[in-house]
Amino acid sequence: MSGHPTADPSAIEALALPALPFDGSRRLTGPNLHFAGTGAVLETLGARGNDPSALADWRDRITRLRAALGWPAQALVVRLHADAAALAFEAPVDQLYAATELNEWAWLAALGECVLHAPGHPPAWDEADALRCLRAMCAAEAQPRMRALIEAATAHGLPVLADDDALSLGTGARGRSWPLAALPHADSLDWSALGAVPSALITGSNGKTTTVRLLAAMLRAHGLCTGHSCTDGVFVDGEQQAEGDWSGPGGARRVLRDPRVQAAVLETARGGVLRRGLALTRADAACVTNISADHFGEYGIESLDDIAEVKLTVARALGGKGVLVLNADDPVLVAQAAGLQARLAWFALDDAHPRLQAHRAAGGATCGLAAGVLQLSAGGEVMPLAALEQIPLAAGGAAPYNLGNAAAASLLANALGVPSPIIAQVLKRFGSDPADNPGRLQRFAFGGVQVLLDYAHNPSGLRGLLRVARAGPCTRLGLLLGQAGNREDADIRALARCAAEARPDRVVLKDIEGYARGRSAGEVPALLADELRSCGIPEAALQIELDEVVAARALLEWARTGDVVVLPVHALDARKAVLALIEQLQAEASADR
Repeated sequence: MSGHPTADPSAIEALALPALPFDGSRRLTGPNLHFAGTGAVLETLGARGNDPSALADWRDRITRLRAALGWPAQALVVRLHADAAALAFEAPVDQLYAATELNEWAWLAALGECVLHAPGHPPAWDEADALRCLRAMCAAEAQPRMRALIEAATAHGLPVLADDDALSLGTGARGRSWPLAALPHADSLDWSALGAVPSALITGSNGKTTTVRLLAAMLRAHGLCTGHSCTDGVFVDGEQQAEGDWSGPGGARRVLRDPRVQAAVLETARGGVLRRGLALTRADAACVTNISADHFGEYGIESLDDIAEVKLTVARALGGKGVLVLNADDPVLVAQAAGLQARLAWFALDDAHPRLQAHRAAGGATCGLAAGVLQLSAGGEVMPLAALEQIPLAAGGAAPYNLGNAAAASLLANALGVPSPIIAQVLKRFGSDPADNPGRLQRFAFGGVQVLLDYAHNPSGLRGLLRVARAGPCTRLGLLLGQAGNREDADIRALARCAAEARPDRVVLKDIEGYARGRSAGEVPALLADELRSCGIPEAALQIELDEVVAARALLEWARTGDVVVLPVHALDARKAVLALIEQLQAEASADR
């Protein structure tokens, strides 16, 4: 929300006032689900959340006051979902706080909600007074020098990065940044000294981090100091600069503002796109790895088509020149591709996929497996890259999803100018060292036990991981299972059903530290256990250990020779602790030989 004192739920409860009829009122600071510019959005709540007359009234009020404030008549979006709607409109980049106030005022006024008001905020019952208040807010927030710089940068074809503290023109080694309080005049700059480094945005339901790391390795092998951001942190030239989940706009800005960076690879998570939009306004390439059921119910995302629309926001940063890499094996992406303006490149497991054949015939780039060899086709040339058994990530074909990630990264690297011999070289080594791709399909063996450590966090990812586990000898299968609390009950149960398909002999259920997201301790494991029982997993096979590390230890202590243990570990600190435990067990097993 924009800052209403009355928006504090405890204060509302104490005053016995009704809850606000909206949620998630926020600024959109870059290209987003609704439009390519900046603006504001809120999610409606309550009995009239998608009432046609109220929505029409909101639209009229936004149109009227936006004109009165002197803002351009740009995009105005009502996105209906279930019993609510997302209300969004474009606004100038230096008026976004005022835009959120205007959005809230227009919706409250449309509903006749006049009881919620705080001094200094536009009153819902008096449009003239609301306009005076909004004009004062606009004057206080205005940054005319910033707007002039952004307009000039756009005219010069430069990407722009803006946040509450700084403005950047250009990116990486070819960009410059200034505090908002010390911006230069546009006519004082040497615009020829500014530019953009090669950059790629990578999103999707699964495989994002692996594809980011693989592409970054290809760019480094090409001799470029490469920065990348992902769910594990921010990295420059392979060295970690920050730890944690940096897959949102903040991580992208941190990479793109580093003066050492000559190429940038940016994981682009759904949450950041919905909350703020993209940080980068112009990119050279982007990829959507796949679409699967996850995060339903947040911000009105209720279907696979909705998820695909969010992920395809990356296309807004490509303009007419950038390349968008898509998965031809994903029917949702194939269906939505027809409405996209970007230059497309397609990958699939089978190079003979009809869409790949048609795309090649039209002169487009593709990548897929042909006669056991991953091959890249671009510019009329067919380039064999590596045989299936030469690609460590593919686990000899047991991990086809990683073969898809490899194909996607190869197309992205080609779009960014990496020669095919370098692409092939990296494909043949990446993943052979566990440090290449920490937390993703890391494989260990000790004491006759096989251990797979991964991030699998939704049914699609877990199904692929369990397929790898069952691909080789397996006397008994042990599984660590947990889920973030911001999934709906049905999604949590779907994850349990996916686990049950593999008929595990032992399942240790956990919470995920830092991911409870409104649920009480043990609530998610209880849901998972209940669904596993209903799928026929016996009670004796289930164990609940809320601490993620304790749960992993319990499963490893259960294992014996011939067993396979699958450890989807999610929290970074927990992963470090589990890896340390595995190293200890490996050392003990070696000492016992």
